[in-house]
Amino acid sequence: MKIVVVSDSHGRNDILNVIREKHPDAGLFIHCGDLEDDPMFYPGYIIVRGNNDYYGRFDDERIIPIGKHRIYVTHSHRFSYFSRSEQLSNRAKALDCDIVCFGHTHVAYLDQVDGVTLLNPGSLSHARDGRPCSYAILDIDENEIRVEFKFEPEW
Repeated sequence: MKIVVVSDSHGRNDILNVIREKHPDAGLFIHCGDLEDDPMFYPGYIIVRGNNDYYGRFDDERIIPIGKHRIYVTHSHRFSYFSRSEQLSNRAKALDCDIVCFGHTHVAYLDQVDGVTLLNPGSLSHARDGRPCSYAILDIDENEIRVEFKFEPEW
């Protein structure tokens, strides 16, 4: 299944429709928080609360089963800066998840910690690492997890 993962749009939510149009074959769209709008206006996205989300109703975290995989979605602002990866991996394992999609740092990131895939798609509004704004394509099947980052300098 092709899954589009975004985060930290911070009000630049026009981009969410552009991304949906670019990926009509995606089976799922995930927003990892800091939408800064009411999630009811984005019915095609699974959205969690970020530290700047005050409008509308959000879940702080979500679990999404995809075949034999389980995705834990969080913004991650409640996890320590210095041990975020380990804490996210531990939380995912406690929830029987093998993939974590998270935001908050505005930096595209992919790692494997204790058998858990950690994916941060970066930021749709302003990246913090000198690269352009970004999102990720997570492609999952029974045997493999693949990730491709999409960097968009024109945003």
